[in-house]
Amino acid sequence: MMETHFRSAVCGDIDANKNGQAVKLAGWADSRRDLGGVIFVDLRDRSGIVQLVINEEDAGADFAIAEKVRSEYVLNIEGTVRKREAENVNPKMATGQMEVLVSRLTILDTSATPPIYVEDDDKSGENVRLKYRYLDLRKPKNQKILMTRARAASIVRDYLNHEGFCEIETPILGKTTPEGARDFLVPSRVQKGNFFGLPQSPQLFKQILMISGMDRYYQIAKCFRDEDLRQDRQPEFTQIDMEMSFVTKDDIMPIMEGMIAQVFKEIRGVELERPFPRMTWQEAMDRFGSDKPDMRFGMELHNLSDILKDSDFKVFSDAIQRGGSVRAVIAKDAQGKLSKKTLKNLEKFAKIYKAKGLAWIDVKDEGQKSPILKFISEEEKEAIYKEMGAENGDYIFMVADTDQIVCTALGQLRLELAKRLGFDLSDQFKFLWVIDFPLLEYDAEQGRYVAVHHPFTAPLDEDIPLLDTAPEKVRSDAYDMVVNGVELGGGSIRIHNGDIQDKMFKALNLNEETVQTQFGFLMEALKYGTPPHGGLAFGFDRLIMMLLDLDNIRDVIAFPKTQNHSDLMTEAPAQASLDQLIDLGISVDDDIV
Repeated sequence: MMETHFRSAVCGDIDANKNGQAVKLAGWADSRRDLGGVIFVDLRDRSGIVQLVINEEDAGADFAIAEKVRSEYVLNIEGTVRKREAENVNPKMATGQMEVLVSRLTILDTSATPPIYVEDDDKSGENVRLKYRYLDLRKPKNQKILMTRARAASIVRDYLNHEGFCEIETPILGKTTPEGARDFLVPSRVQKGNFFGLPQSPQLFKQILMISGMDRYYQIAKCFRDEDLRQDRQPEFTQIDMEMSFVTKDDIMPIMEGMIAQVFKEIRGVELERPFPRMTWQEAMDRFGSDKPDMRFGMELHNLSDILKDSDFKVFSDAIQRGGSVRAVIAKDAQGKLSKKTLKNLEKFAKIYKAKGLAWIDVKDEGQKSPILKFISEEEKEAIYKEMGAENGDYIFMVADTDQIVCTALGQLRLELAKRLGFDLSDQFKFLWVIDFPLLEYDAEQGRYVAVHHPFTAPLDEDIPLLDTAPEKVRSDAYDMVVNGVELGGGSIRIHNGDIQDKMFKALNLNEETVQTQFGFLMEALKYGTPPHGGLAFGFDRLIMMLLDLDNIRDVIAFPKTQNHSDLMTEAPAQASLDQLIDLGISVDDDIV
């Protein structure tokens, strides 16, 4: 660390190598203990904590200053580093073998009594911590998060720069475009009545950069989506955004794997096995009931439709005859771990995902238990057991409905069972690529097909003819990087031909006027020689969550918003003044507000 007027070292650097050296330190008083004639202060800065010793005989007049020190006072000291006596070593502190005997002490600033404890095990409610976020961020764990975030960004930049990417900023004030969520709108003062849209992603701009010949672009980009929040969403978030020209997905994937592997190696000390396995979307849904499968454990879905299609149990056979399916998962050796109450709660859990019910069989050598066994034949039961590899002590769980409901419900159920059965999934990272997603899905509310990813995703070449005749069967040239059941990043090869882009817009039932209004500049650009191109964006916040084993996105953002989009510290959003509204040509309808 470079020396400053206040410092010759930082707290975390005080080790045996500095024994006997004179140092200047600055930081916050973490704690203070007065033993009469000697005062101990733990001094904290971003690098760590070190113990200060202020003896009345050594500090002289400054001992009276030390008596005034309280928690979170800002201090500047001069002193000499020394080893602690063996009985006074603190193994819980990284600097616990050393201390600093203070010869000069200055209080740079005092502090009111903090409304929260500035310590990692503080139990204050989240709203209070966010209101006093500047105190919350003094905690060592939160400073570690922000430093890890900065380090990850540096690793990403170094890697991509080495791979020939050019870091380019794209506009924050742009045009509002439909990309799956509501845009945040910014009114224009100069062009009253017109609005900018904050970018949900730099998608169109990075494609324009490929048309402009920039070849390889990246950006650690701020993105904005006006949507309801949950643990892994914020109205403003960060992406590692990339695009490449003259590539296929087989060119893109190894580069992205290399980048993520570098981040995990340097931050977690984990060597990731490469290449990552690939799995089609259809296989992922059939085997795991999810397009982001958690591969750390088995419990895969089994299709029992062939066994039960003629069953006398109409709940099963009717679902199959309507074009649906009956599928199941098996929890091995689960007897004694799932109570009657748990089984009822699991049925309620399945219904969250639109399943009408959850059938189960408690597999035993004698006296099998299940509400459904009396409805299915002995032959059907034995066939189910054979298909599932069922043994004494297992539980089989079955759902009958449409394929989508069955796969989704059982996919979520396997994750819930892993939690309830106490699977040890720590320190495992199972990466894979999910490819060949459906290009389109039918939205009954809008009465038309919508893009599964976005309308610029290229269909697989062999499926292009189906755009006109069977759009629901078209697969996209898209790919998601998944780890431990989390989509870490997603991307696609883009449409680089204007005629195919026109076909896509027609499949989406977008008329010419809508296309020109929303995407006219892109359609114009596609006329002037567009290279084949594709890219990918990683959720940077999710990446940091994964690296630090955290499950709330707010924990990895310096100044996050709450569930209702509020910043409790700054009290944003807030009302604008009348003068500001007049400047913008805006009036607020109190009845609507």
